[in-house]
Amino acid sequence: PFDELAGSLEVGGDTLQLKKGVITYTFSRMDKLPVPCVSGPAEGELQNPLYNFEVFATTVKEHYAFMDLNQVEWDSLYRAQRAKLTEHSEDTTLCLTIEQTLELLNDNHAYLEAEDSVYKALEDGNQGVQSDSMEEGLPEIGDFQIADRVAAHHLEEDFTEDSWLIKWGRLTNEIGYIQVKTMWLYADLEIPEERINEVGYVDAYVDTFHKLYEGAYIRKEVEGVREIMDRVMEDLSQMDAIVIDIRFNGGGQDAVSFEILSRFLSGSQQVAVQKLRYKDGFTPPLPLYIQGAENAYTGPVFVLTSPQTGSAAEAFAIATLAMPHVRRIGSATSGAMSTALEKRLPNGWAFSISNEVYMDIEGKAYENKGIPVDYELGYHPDRQAFFHEVVGDLKGDKEEILKAIRSLED
Repeated sequence: PFDELAGSLEVGGDTLQLKKGVITYTFSRMDKLPVPCVSGPAEGELQNPLYNFEVFATTVKEHYAFMDLNQVEWDSLYRAQRAKLTEHSEDTTLCLTIEQTLELLNDNHAYLEAEDSVYKALEDGNQGVQSDSMEEGLPEIGDFQIADRVAAHHLEEDFTEDSWLIKWGRLTNEIGYIQVKTMWLYADLEIPEERINEVGYVDAYVDTFHKLYEGAYIRKEVEGVREIMDRVMEDLSQMDAIVIDIRFNGGGQDAVSFEILSRFLSGSQQVAVQKLRYKDGFTPPLPLYIQGAENAYTGPVFVLTSPQTGSAAEAFAIATLAMPHVRRIGSATSGAMSTALEKRLPNGWAFSISNEVYMDIEGKAYENKGIPVDYELGYHPDRQAFFHEVVGDLKGDKEEILKAIRSLED
């Protein structure tokens, strides 16, 4: 509904500003609408595979931010992929062609979401891509599962109350510990219990927030994490140092990351820069700020990262580069920094393509490379191998963290 969107809009002259999460986007008025927006597709084109691929390809050409970084020869890639399709191609062929294109673009945040029937047909035809696990034969460990086991072992005293997404307490008598599992799922969306029982909590959560304007949903996420962080900082404010563990955090909302970090900053501070793909180049850089807390913790802070630290958790990590009292321990993050532009094809399929470049305050980008650490612990780049290494020696994991802290303090 427009009343949800209106609170995030501001109009001045020929410019419209849209506030979404941590970014304010600006749009200038056009003299007239583009022809496709006025006339729409011809009859029958909505399901035409070639027409859908053209819409997808045009979006990639106009908005993908990492053609140069990933050394993509778009024209030749486009011709090769388009040649796989005809006007009579099956949906499965179109789906595979788009997914293969996204893989060749090496886009860390791209996705395609077709109908369930398409994936069922692919599965029945054994056309899906089979992945080989590096740790074949070992039980798979989930992000939340590994996080719970680490927190249960590492916390000398557990202060956690009414929270399953953030755990906190004493790592040692003098050092506080905050483990942030994810940068989303904090919003109170009043999800019906029957829907949770039907599809599970996470799927029900996703179904519910998709019905909201994204900006309104993000504000609810921030409100939720703010309540938890009030309790966290009340318990840990007197610690000599604090460890923040985001090694198993795959991301979520940048605004959640910034809300958590605001507890460690006094006043307003610029922590990053972002630019958007626009026409043949990029927009001017957009500075990103964090408004600090009144009683901010400014003692030593150590952030634990790994190759499984991704997306909004990397926004957290890159912001710490602008915070002198924060040091990073572990291994570089995953390098999936970009923000994605979400679109819908004429046939109803959803997809996204990365159109924004995240940078530190010096204008340096870390896409594909990840945010570096100050003390390297050599974590395995494979997700399951890393998780099994940690679970296999929880005592050693804690000892290595404490050793790194002592070294950085010296």
